[in-house]
Amino acid sequence: MLRSAAPNPQPFASFCLCLPCVVSNNDKERTTQQIVNGLHSLCYMKRLRLKHKLSENTAAKERMKEKQAAIEAQKKECRRWENLHELIGSADGKKYRNFAQGLTFEMMIGHANRQLQKMTDRYLLIRDDAQPLELNVVDNYQAGEIRSTKNLSGGESFIVSLSLALGLSHMASKNVRVDSLFLDEGFGTLDEEALDTALETLAGLQQDGKLIGVISHVPALKERISTQIQVTPRTGGRSQISGPGCRRLVDTERVVESG
Repeated sequence: MLRSAAPNPQPFASFCLCLPCVVSNNDKERTTQQIVNGLHSLCYMKRLRLKHKLSENTAAKERMKEKQAAIEAQKKECRRWENLHELIGSADGKKYRNFAQGLTFEMMIGHANRQLQKMTDRYLLIRDDAQPLELNVVDNYQAGEIRSTKNLSGGESFIVSLSLALGLSHMASKNVRVDSLFLDEGFGTLDEEALDTALETLAGLQQDGKLIGVISHVPALKERISTQIQVTPRTGGRSQISGPGCRRLVDTERVVESG
């Protein structure tokens, strides 16, 4: 009987041991170096992109800061116009008129108080809180009581009116001088002390170069004012004036000949 021989594994083992190495050490180093170089390049590119993004972010912050500053400036300007509108803004212009008149009124009161202090230390003019274009009077002889001008006596009203007129004359423009002041009546309501105060004030104005004219029927004034122009009633609804600077006018008839 024939027997098959068992296979011998030795030749296969010998073949495996004799195979050469596929990747050499040099190839490994070269491949490793290529990988490292690629990683370096990748990191460098990422760093450039990050640096660019940081630069863009910084520039964006600067632009945002400038825009924020511009917004704040516009808000400030808007608040200024809102405050101005709240103060004087109205469709009919009434608030602006009242505001402008209030400024002028305040200036006139200041000038009037300076004139009033020359006549008496009793009164002080102020604006009414509820009605800014109306006057009140502080009475220093009544513990600073605030009085309405409607409650003043005749003499008090005259002194206050005179101070207001003098204060108003100081508000004339620089190119216009108010050198004349004419008073029509009012002296009859003054007592002797108030009359003396008023006349002393008018005499002081005259010394300052102002022309003061007084129209009155009060006999006491005739005695104290030296220069007078007398008005004498005549018949037929006419009157005759006499005094310094007055001369009689003589009517003459003019005959016009035709022919």
